[in-house]
Amino acid sequence: MMPPLNPRPRHVVSPFAGAELCPLFGFALPLGATGPYFDEDRWPFDAVIGLPAYLRPNQRALDFTPIANGEWRLTAKEYIAALMAPRHDAVRNLAHAERTVQALSTCHGKLSELIRWFKWLSDQGIADLDEVTSYHCTAYVDFRGERLGDDGEVVADSPSTRAVAMGAVIGLAQYRELFTRQRFRDDLRPFNGASAAGGSGRTAELAGANKVQPLASDVQQPLLAAVLFMIQKLAPHILREADSKRERQAADRSLTATTHPGHEAFLRNLERRVESGEPLELMTQVGAKEARARRLREEHDPLAAVSLSSLARECGTKQFRGAWLPELRPDLERALALVGACAPYGRHAAEVERADGQGHAAWTEPLFSVELKFLVGYLATACGLALAALAGMRHCELGELVVGCRQPPQEIAPGLFRYRLTGKLIKGQPLGGVRDEWVVTREVYEAIEVAEQLLGPDAAPGTSLFHPVFCDTTYQNFRAWVNGPAGQRLGLAPIPEGAVTPRALRRTLAVEIAYRPGGLLAAKLQLKHLSVVTTEGYAARPGGAQAKFLAEINELEEERNIGILTDVYRDYQSGIMPSGPGARDLISLFTSVDGRLHELSELAPQLVDSDLEVVSMLSARARTLHLGTANYCWFIDPAKALCLRLAGTPDADRPLAGMCDSARCPQATHHPCHRPVWGESREAAKVFIGGLSRRQKTERARLELSVARAERVLAELDNNIAAGAAGKDEI
Repeated sequence: MMPPLNPRPRHVVSPFAGAELCPLFGFALPLGATGPYFDEDRWPFDAVIGLPAYLRPNQRALDFTPIANGEWRLTAKEYIAALMAPRHDAVRNLAHAERTVQALSTCHGKLSELIRWFKWLSDQGIADLDEVTSYHCTAYVDFRGERLGDDGEVVADSPSTRAVAMGAVIGLAQYRELFTRQRFRDDLRPFNGASAAGGSGRTAELAGANKVQPLASDVQQPLLAAVLFMIQKLAPHILREADSKRERQAADRSLTATTHPGHEAFLRNLERRVESGEPLELMTQVGAKEARARRLREEHDPLAAVSLSSLARECGTKQFRGAWLPELRPDLERALALVGACAPYGRHAAEVERADGQGHAAWTEPLFSVELKFLVGYLATACGLALAALAGMRHCELGELVVGCRQPPQEIAPGLFRYRLTGKLIKGQPLGGVRDEWVVTREVYEAIEVAEQLLGPDAAPGTSLFHPVFCDTTYQNFRAWVNGPAGQRLGLAPIPEGAVTPRALRRTLAVEIAYRPGGLLAAKLQLKHLSVVTTEGYAARPGGAQAKFLAEINELEEERNIGILTDVYRDYQSGIMPSGPGARDLISLFTSVDGRLHELSELAPQLVDSDLEVVSMLSARARTLHLGTANYCWFIDPAKALCLRLAGTPDADRPLAGMCDSARCPQATHHPCHRPVWGESREAAKVFIGGLSRRQKTERARLELSVARAERVLAELDNNIAAGAAGKDEI
């Protein structure tokens, strides 16, 4: 084996030795607080001011103790310190060092991968980093990226995991000049200099597509319907029971007496229950099992599952003693026979309308204390889901919402309100984030109000509303409740399997607004309303979180418009012409594109009919496209827009979809995809005409004109579709 090529002697002191880390990393600590220090093997940062709320407790510390080799542990500490202090004198001159400060969560992930890498090297018999070769680097990435089945065959290969593993190896190579104990050989170039994203295949995986895909509609629709049903219909009842439980627990804690309250006290309590028809309280199955284990009651005992301790507390004593039972048994059994027993909460549940509209049902069956606790948790999860799904908030932004983040509604017109939330923008910002503001819909505002009430009346302003932020486990629990007996009794549609995260919900909202602005997101939530609110949020705080979200929507709208226009052009090539007042201009555009493609075919035959060339020629017109409910609007010249002329706003930069009359506007076109809407409009108008009296002549005339207009549009569409089909048959 060749001698090591490390010129630095092993006795050199680390440039970070003895350093206090918080000042080095730019972290603020409370007055009088110190540490942690570089020489320690665990760096806790719990006391740091401004840490993001979404960080889990284990992410608030960097623990190097799992690295058994002491010299490797020092190498890992120097590497992480360099990532978090790129302006340190020993780091700034490194040729390949990162120039931006790496976040604590990022460094926690890199350390976790280093621990795996070093453990794998130890398992391979490597004791010194200068023994590592290119073979070891590649073998480790294969080990991390491939998942083997029982038969030893590869059943899965994750480019993302490969990229993380490659990043750990490449990082140690980039910072090798910094390390004072062990480091790679100077001639080692892991993966022949390839980047982690490129060498792992992750770049190819992401090419042309966003890694975070939107939720499937069969998951999105029942999920949002369940979320809104729980917040709008069940929340008042759940909150009422939670308050009752809180008051009851406070009263129980105030009890100090443990003496027998007397037979008469128990008798009065039982008589009150019999007169009011209030059942005795059941114990949970666990409590009943413990009671039998203490030989207080036998299996066949009619009082086996009755909570006698709750009766004792109602009579003013802290607990029920078994010695009291023989004297009280006759009265207890008589009361049990008359009123029965059930769980303590939700006994007199009010009825609510079922989610499917099929009648009414009690909002809950009687609940034990632990079941009510779970239900409160499901409601909290629903609030978090509502914010992620209807406001597009990231995971880190949800974590920064606190009690008091709701601003007073601002009335911008009679009966119209703007709802705002204050929070923090975390991503891409210095530690602690920057103050941000969201303009949201009423549904999101109500979800925040419910989340605040769930914390109870004693919650101080500034208390985190979603800490910890909902994760896969809490979502799966919520889904299990929706799909279980309770959700089905309330008429909720089952939610199919599928990963649901704040990222996926944000992506789904952006795609829905961009691609289906005239449709429904779920349960009577209009996408146009959500789009307007997002735009208002951008105007209120340009550069804030909603500005970034609006930019995502605009990118998707550009993709959507290009796709729609390309499809319309392909229809034109197939002989299916657009119809409507603006059809002539659109056909003229397509004719010119055909001519240009013909010219290109003579110069470069391989470019003929190329999608790239078509997109290039159509992109300018695509930017003018706006989707109407029953038409495409090509907003080229505001002076020609009928909606703006009717509204008296000829200088507006966007069409007014609510005033669109596409049958008369010179910039509107109709296509086969719009035929169902026109057909429904015609049939609905005919139904209304049939219900009019003879005296309603004006209304009848208006509806008859509407029917005639719809029939004219339908006839044009049918003629064009038929002509296109005939052209295909001839070919």
